[in-house]
Amino acid sequence: MVNPWLAMEVGADPGERIRTVRRAHEAFLADGTVAPPVRQVVADSWRRSARACAAPDGMAPVELDGAALHSYREAHPLARAMPVFRELLGGIAQDGAHLLAVCDPQGRLLWVEGHRGVVHRAERMNFVVGARWDERHVGTNAPGTALAADHAVQIFATEHYNRRAQPWTCAAAPVHDQRTGRLLGAVDITGGDHLATPHCLALVQATARAAESHLSASTRELGTFLTALGRDEALLVRDGERLHLSRRHSEIMVLLAHHPDGLTGDQLSVLLYGEREMRPVTLRAELCRLRQLVGPLLRSRPYRLTTPVETDLDTVERDVTNRHLVAALDAYRGPLLPSSEAPGIRRLRTALEDRMRRALLTTGDADQLRSWAHTPWGEHDLEIREALVAALPERSPARTASLAAAGRLRLEYGLTSEFPEPREAARR
Repeated sequence: MVNPWLAMEVGADPGERIRTVRRAHEAFLADGTVAPPVRQVVADSWRRSARACAAPDGMAPVELDGAALHSYREAHPLARAMPVFRELLGGIAQDGAHLLAVCDPQGRLLWVEGHRGVVHRAERMNFVVGARWDERHVGTNAPGTALAADHAVQIFATEHYNRRAQPWTCAAAPVHDQRTGRLLGAVDITGGDHLATPHCLALVQATARAAESHLSASTRELGTFLTALGRDEALLVRDGERLHLSRRHSEIMVLLAHHPDGLTGDQLSVLLYGEREMRPVTLRAELCRLRQLVGPLLRSRPYRLTTPVETDLDTVERDVTNRHLVAALDAYRGPLLPSSEAPGIRRLRTALEDRMRRALLTTGDADQLRSWAHTPWGEHDLEIREALVAALPERSPARTASLAAAGRLRLEYGLTSEFPEPREAARR
């Protein structure tokens, strides 16, 4: 079976592939249709890029620079993995044909290293430290698509959504915290067409695994961690073993983790189903299936978890309480189980989002407000956008862009497009 994450099968003609995929890319931009030889992973990424309104000729925005970049990079978990990245990929990056890049979960490049000439060439497309290379901003590319798909991937030449990146080929792999399963970012190698080989993808994948092992080496007990922010199906990590849960099991695990003393069947039923009349056997059947997956972790009378299960919800709440908003923004990967309609989940989801927003509005830090405003869950948040306008320096390009975005949102909500005075905005 052909590996769908590889850019080309062995023996394929790179020149012919570049031409045929370029034609497919132009057709997609013209009418939204996509067909072979475009790989499914690339077609899916092109569609995500189009939905996000990524510009096919745009430049990646630089979101971190100066002191903010330095402090964020020094505190980031992947800083401790840089010796591994440099040992395994650094030699390749210094050969005059490649770059080593490492990004955070938002796709912001934290390190870009290699031969000076290659670094300068990459600067022409804003492949620089601090620039955001997620799919939402620059479309299909190896680090951004590896983050979106949570899988190692190669992106070859004209498979890039952004034409500025099409002279390049890259391979990237996501890096996770082995204790929590949390996505920390991605490691990437970027260069010419010769990178489209199975060896290159395997090397980047092995480097990511080595970095994960290096980061977890100091952890004596991995414990149990539940990741449920920004995903419809939660990930349960027990002593390094990953278990993907169904949507209903995800809801149950989040609720039980949030109620360590346990819940009766009636209490759990109300949190899951609300006032709908449900037969008790329905809930018992779900719990029986969940117990088959997690074993002695789940007990009944009352329903409870037998060992502490930390969640990414806990992580964000703790960071907000301690006023570590940069860490909270990094850990907040999106709304809690966003597709869930369970009343108990909806209350937890709303409460966490409200805490995050209040903390950001109270602090009024432009970088933090911008981080929230540039997410799928924050891009329609008028109050955050107006606070960002107020926090940015007068006549700055970023303020001008944010002012225009705020005006569009105000019209969308049936308000006047004129930006209110700061005191008026603060009262709303």
